[in-house]
Amino acid sequence: MTDSAIVARPHDRLAKELADDLVAVNALIRARMESRHAPRIPEVTAHLVEAGGKRLRPMLTLAAARLCGYDGPWHIHLAATVEFIHTATLLHDDVVDESAQRRGRPTANLLWDNKSSVLVGDYLFARSFQLMVEPGNLRVLEILSNAAATIAEGEVLQLSAAQNLATDEDIYLQIVRGKTAALFSAATESGAVIANAPDDHVRALFNYGDALGIAFQIADDLLDYQGDSTATGKNIGDDFRERKLTLPVIKAVGQATEDERAFWKRTIELGRQDARDLDHALELMAKYNTLAATRNDARHWADTAKSAIAALPDHRIRTLLHDLADYVVARLA
Repeated sequence: MTDSAIVARPHDRLAKELADDLVAVNALIRARMESRHAPRIPEVTAHLVEAGGKRLRPMLTLAAARLCGYDGPWHIHLAATVEFIHTATLLHDDVVDESAQRRGRPTANLLWDNKSSVLVGDYLFARSFQLMVEPGNLRVLEILSNAAATIAEGEVLQLSAAQNLATDEDIYLQIVRGKTAALFSAATESGAVIANAPDDHVRALFNYGDALGIAFQIADDLLDYQGDSTATGKNIGDDFRERKLTLPVIKAVGQATEDERAFWKRTIELGRQDARDLDHALELMAKYNTLAATRNDARHWADTAKSAIAALPDHRIRTLLHDLADYVVARLA
């Protein structure tokens, strides 16, 4: 892929637009992930933080602040806060999911151990609270601390719902809003609040982040069944093998015959799978057209995100955020 093609992607164009701020965010992240007494903390953190992630969530904070005309220093702290919260949840998620790979690299729990991943995740959560306090803005503190609690709540809900065939689309959406969209919406909302934006602008950016996060997660769940493993860093069907009830399967279960439901019960609830089961699962999803239906849901939420910011002042950042929502689902074509 050429350099011009890379820059053409919305998140890369956004990164270029916010380049100076991102340098400051990365410097702050590196400074705050240090530990004088426990060198394993920066080792584990650096493995994930510097693994080539897109910094999408902190970029949303920077973009919202810029869009709302902010010219102070604190959006850098808030963006670093968002990235620390995100990194902490990834460390914990990989332990819970017993994952061996993330972003195409071995996970921290595999390279070190579960205890290190959990405790370093806890450290990053603590660091994130230190960072979010420093701007001295109580409303921002409320937004980000509520998001941290909501993310944890969503993860716990997923534990009980992920292998339960009673899980329906409403519960799935509740999980997605908790574990993914909550941080997207907190990122955009806090950026607007630190800029003292009008309430309708703050609400618009919150709604944008919420809908973008939902579209992002639905797309990610769909790509597990039809994506390019070299691009996603995951093997096709990993969610099925890990017995996760995501939207394509939930839609298939909702239309299943008695025999088909018995298949889903055996493979998802009871975890008894053989080598042919993934192919059969894909056949059932094709039978009920659930991959296309899931794609349509992702596009609906991307359109909702674009509509949320349509009334904001014309600005090149707004255009990039609009294009970013399109890009999240363009991967599904």
